[in-house]
Amino acid sequence: MTKKLKRKPLHILVTGGAGFIGSHLVEKLLAEGNKVSAIDDFSTGRLENLNAVIKHPRFYLITESVLHWETMKKLIKKSDLIYHLAASVGVKYVIDNPLRSMEINIKGTETVLELANQLGNKMVILASTSEVYGKNDKVPLREDDDRVLGSTYISRWGYSDSKAIDELLALAYHREKKLPVIITRFFNICGPRQVGEYGMVLPRFVKQALTNQPITVYGTGDQSRCFCYVGDLMDTLVRLPFIPETQGEVFNIGNNKEIKVKNLAKLVKKISNSSSKIQYISYEKAYAKGFEDMQRRVPDISKIQRIAGFQPKLNLPELIKIVIGYYQKQGIGQM
Repeated sequence: MTKKLKRKPLHILVTGGAGFIGSHLVEKLLAEGNKVSAIDDFSTGRLENLNAVIKHPRFYLITESVLHWETMKKLIKKSDLIYHLAASVGVKYVIDNPLRSMEINIKGTETVLELANQLGNKMVILASTSEVYGKNDKVPLREDDDRVLGSTYISRWGYSDSKAIDELLALAYHREKKLPVIITRFFNICGPRQVGEYGMVLPRFVKQALTNQPITVYGTGDQSRCFCYVGDLMDTLVRLPFIPETQGEVFNIGNNKEIKVKNLAKLVKKISNSSSKIQYISYEKAYAKGFEDMQRRVPDISKIQRIAGFQPKLNLPELIKIVIGYYQKQGIGQM
């Protein structure tokens, strides 16, 4: 059975609502006339991300973990729709906090899905990640492609596994309980409010460039990535629940234009007019012994384009300028 949502103001729950993507989503949902509740434990989310909406009459912020059953029960009971973004994010954070990351990602998602099922078959949009593909260097990566992972001794693959389990749980609830779920796999979504402390490369490069510190490239820099502006994501993310064909499906979302990381460093340096040197350091020095990375990660976005009309609009130089402007407004670098 396909559950249909009508395009009318809804009461929507956003888990991880004080995070980078979550805060942008909260703003978008409020702008469309919805009532929005956000829950965040502020392990990586920041209250300042919600400055623009914190006093909005249709916005409610709850400071708590998604693992808190009774709180989540109250929030889901009064919600029409759930965007589940709460998760441990960033390579560095996951490596430094492997147990916490597994717990939040798996138990948190299980809590959301079970309560959504119990309390009226509520629709859940689950935020996943390109990390689920692991070391698969196929170009482009399609939603049904194989996962290629390293040893369980390597902490970063625990994040990939935890998010894959999230997806499997969501799909199991859909198949067995008819729970309406939609899974979105994000590929390097970037923009204002994203920070580099947890391993996100673009904001880290920009901050280093603006402060004339060495721009640190891990490994050879020949690995390539694709970068998508968070604003290009929002229109599609809020439209997905109203398209019946999206239920029980997985969607790659990102830009499919790739760039080598060493060339990204050069581009950031040029656009920011920085005097920073580009410095290459080993993965082991940056992260941990035995760290593994993938050479390429390019999404096949034909499915989300066909079904939901997604189209990345902002090019990389424009995205870099926006991130630079954001940091300069924070007092980093010169205006």
